[in-house]
Amino acid sequence: NASKNVSSQVSPFLSLAVTYIVACVISFALYFLLTKDTNIWEDIKKINWASIILGIVLVGLEAGYIYMYRAGWEISKGSLVANVTVAVILIVIGILVYKEHITFKQAIGIALCLGGIVLINTK
Repeated sequence: NASKNVSSQVSPFLSLAVTYIVACVISFALYFLLTKDTNIWEDIKKINWASIILGIVLVGLEAGYIYMYRAGWEISKGSLVANVTVAVILIVIGILVYKEHITFKQAIGIALCLGGIVLINTK
C-alpha cells in the first residue's frame, strides 16, 4: 500500500495534492483519448454535486490511511479495519439515504464484520 510509504517528513496533504495532480493529468488524458466528440465545456456543465462530494471523501479516506499508518497500524490490519468500516458506513447510508433494504442474512454478515473488527483489535 503506497500510503504506508508516504514520507513522514512531508505533510500528508502535500503528498495528497501531488497524488491528485497526477490523477488529474491522467484522468484528463483518458477523457480526451476515450471520449468521442469531446466538448469539455458542455460535459463540465453536466457535472453535479456528487463529483465534489466524492473528491472530499477521497481526500478524507486517503489522509486517514496515511495518518493510520503513521500511528503504527500494520498494513494488513489497518486496511482491513478501514475497508470494513467504510463498507458498514455505506450500508447505513444506503439504508437511510437511498432507502435500500437489507436481508436477515446481510444483517448477520454485517454483525460478523463488526465482530471481526473487534477481534482484530483486541490483544
